[in-house]
Amino acid sequence: MLVHDRRGEGPPLVLIHGIGARRGAWDPVVERLSDRETIAVDTPGFGDSPPLPPGTPVTMETYLDAFEAFFAELGLERPHVAGNSMGGGIALELARRGSVASATALSPIGFWNGPESRYSRASLVSTRFLAQRAGGLLKKGVGSALGRQLLLGQLYGRPAKLDPRAARLDVDKLAGATGFDATLPVLGDYQFAHGEQLDGVPITIGWGTRDRLLLYRTQSARAKAALPRARHVPLDRCGHLPMSDDPEGVAALLRAATATSPVPLG
Repeated sequence: MLVHDRRGEGPPLVLIHGIGARRGAWDPVVERLSDRETIAVDTPGFGDSPPLPPGTPVTMETYLDAFEAFFAELGLERPHVAGNSMGGGIALELARRGSVASATALSPIGFWNGPESRYSRASLVSTRFLAQRAGGLLKKGVGSALGRQLLLGQLYGRPAKLDPRAARLDVDKLAGATGFDATLPVLGDYQFAHGEQLDGVPITIGWGTRDRLLLYRTQSARAKAALPRARHVPLDRCGHLPMSDDPEGVAALLRAATATSPVPLG
């Protein structure tokens, strides 16, 4: 089973992180969602979860299969789901399958063009390289507000606010992510399409206005065009990881997005 933290009471909400991240990325938001049963999960090959079984190809479809199996193991029937970045793309595709009651995607992958995708991949590869080769220096640097501002400004809109202990753990988990190398090229080629297939599921898209990895101005506009029936919310002064930049705002967004009843299928 995928490693996860299950907390609170209320409608179940599964929280999925981005590539190279971990379930703890959602902690600042979970603390503010005691009226929901939150299930923050480490994706296969990231955080503390094992990779996909040997011989299993790494594709969007196998990730979706893994999450559907996870839902079944926990006895969750069409839970609400929210995801960030890679997790946002997974959330939207789970909605396409009809596996969830609602889907919230924060700065999701799949709305980039070719140059933007290559830029994002190069940025992530560089960050991973530094975590593996200069992790000690990175962990020392993020101990100060100025260091976090200089080192983490691409991912966070307000990096000085980040808990330095969480930042140091993020460096370790990124360096040790066994699923990173196989996952990055697959997800880098992913393009969201056929948004009309999600019309039966409530969809919310949140995007940090300071997102410097998946660029807000262009990619959020494509998301609006692809999903015109979704609720689109700009997250003011937030970067690619808004859960730490504005946990109160993200919690409010998730509370509103999950205040829906499951939509009957068929």
